[in-house]
Amino acid sequence: MFGPRTVRSVTIRAVLFDFSGTLFRLEHDSLAAHAELLRALTAPVGLADGLDIDPAQWERRDLDPDAHREMHLAVLAKAGAADPARFYDDLVSPPFWQAYPDTAQALGTELPTAVVSNTAWDIRTVFARHGIENRVDEYVLSYQEGFIKPDPKLFQIACDRLGVDPSEALMIGDSPEADGGAAAIGCAVEIVQPHPTSSRPDALLQVLRKHI
Repeated sequence: MFGPRTVRSVTIRAVLFDFSGTLFRLEHDSLAAHAELLRALTAPVGLADGLDIDPAQWERRDLDPDAHREMHLAVLAKAGAADPARFYDDLVSPPFWQAYPDTAQALGTELPTAVVSNTAWDIRTVFARHGIENRVDEYVLSYQEGFIKPDPKLFQIACDRLGVDPSEALMIGDSPEADGGAAAIGCAVEIVQPHPTSSRPDALLQVLRKHI
């Protein structure tokens, strides 16, 4: 069981988690042939080489569901997907997102918990499919808040809703650039690698043991 612990002379009183590559990963047998494309599509920031699309528009895809779909369909078409619309529907379908082995336990701390995600669709459906939606106190999603990580405002919203000072919060994510934005308001930040779920059994728990 986890509980408050003092680190950096500050007690961690809340945990913020990223979604994709941190708690869950987009994995499915039908998508296996498109592994490189999937990594590009789920990258938290930046534009992968070879995706011929306006970088500014791509960066803002997570602020609007319609733009999110339009941008992805354009990229999928350019990448030669046989059925871009079907492919996109899979990307935003709960059954295609697999939880890391320690996700449920990591969300079971005694501390207030928030998910802070750059997304333009309701990822709460993924948590519900795994029966753990109630283990998250707040979902702070870019398309609902109007800010994209690494903008510190998104992390500040999460801390405010959890009722903690940012210095008392730990942000766990897979992107030093996007999730590292939490450090700008004083959060502790830990980065895990977005490895396949089968090869990353307890990275979240290891991080939590360091701090709480």
